[in-house]
Amino acid sequence: MKQAGRITGEALILAGEAVKPGITTKHLDDIIRHYIEKCGAKPSFLGYGGFPASACISINDQVIHGIPSANTILQEGDIVKIDVGAYYRGFHGDSANTFACGKISAEAERLIRVTKESFWKGVEQVKEGNRIGDIGSAIETHVTESGYSVVKRYVGHGVGQELHESPEVPNYGKAGRGPRLAVGMTLAIEPMVNVGTSDVIELSDGWTVLTRDRKLSAHYEHSIALTENGVEVLTYIE
Repeated sequence: MKQAGRITGEALILAGEAVKPGITTKHLDDIIRHYIEKCGAKPSFLGYGGFPASACISINDQVIHGIPSANTILQEGDIVKIDVGAYYRGFHGDSANTFACGKISAEAERLIRVTKESFWKGVEQVKEGNRIGDIGSAIETHVTESGYSVVKRYVGHGVGQELHESPEVPNYGKAGRGPRLAVGMTLAIEPMVNVGTSDVIELSDGWTVLTRDRKLSAHYEHSIALTENGVEVLTYIE
């Protein structure tokens, strides 16, 4: 999983570095697929449930599951969510980040920062004997205290030999509730944070998810492992 995570994280960084006005989302997807396959891995998302691309790329009020397209051209001021998975020697990595396209608004910068902060607040709760609800409570508390809302329809998850495994890892909840955390667990924690309402809608393409009020949304995700020595973030590349 470390190797799958490294490939995932590196592919995500390469795509993020290519985000700029005038680039198509299809070009970003091509970068991701080429790098993952060059490493001897397979894009986890390609064909998953019928998904037609190697990465989910979602812009501005699109929350998740945006389909890359040669007709979607990035504009100055966009915020671009890129979600990547790589399958390597029987295991998956899963990671996402929100990137600025050129100069973005102060509101968008703050949203991205709070979303990342909420992820790390959740990770702080990943300790043997704690519960899944401790993660979600920490994320939701930081998000709501910052004036934003967490998406509740979609959640984080276990990750390993399958891309999505038990348990679900909501970005909300009550501390002290839910499955107990144990050494050996590998989870994908992924806060999805909206400027406005937490409500979302799905487009007729069957994939793309938007905020119901069409306000901005950000996404941040890493695959993590709870080890005897604490938490290891498998997809984080320094």
